[in-house]
Amino acid sequence: MILSGQEIEKRIGGDIVIDPYDPSRLNPNSYNLALHDELLVYDEPVLDMKKNNLHHSIRIPAEGLVLEPHRLYLGRTVEYTETSGLVPMLEGRSSVGRLGLFVHVTAGFGDVGFRGFWTLEIFCVQPIRIYAGVQICQIYYHSIEGAYANYSSGKYQNNSGIQPSLLYRDYLEK
Repeated sequence: MILSGQEIEKRIGGDIVIDPYDPSRLNPNSYNLALHDELLVYDEPVLDMKKNNLHHSIRIPAEGLVLEPHRLYLGRTVEYTETSGLVPMLEGRSSVGRLGLFVHVTAGFGDVGFRGFWTLEIFCVQPIRIYAGVQICQIYYHSIEGAYANYSSGKYQNNSGIQPSLLYRDYLEK
């Protein structure tokens, strides 16, 4: 079951933490999250799943930043979230998608017990100017049934900013 907006608001400060929280961003069954002013871009033309790929940080200036098609940008939400006993999910806002901007390519599914900022996989189909602070995506919550263990992976839990892929760590553990 997906929580209603009213239920999300009722649970803020309990099993749902969104910081900062602004009631005006609450939707009928989701909450809008904003884009931070920092992005990461990879430096290498060919990315390798088995290694820590080089990347650098760029800032979105007040006048906005034009994103290039066919390039992956990693961003993050302004908001820190925590979830207990619920499965958080992330989707791009339809108004953003209608401009050809994909906010998360594959990672919209969160784990029960996740704590941190959401890293956004941003990709555009044509050049687009983006701005820090734009309400770029929405978080919603599914109830979970049955016994479960909270997310505890050291990869992305309790992050403090944008995280590039840490898939290479899976190969180090073998």
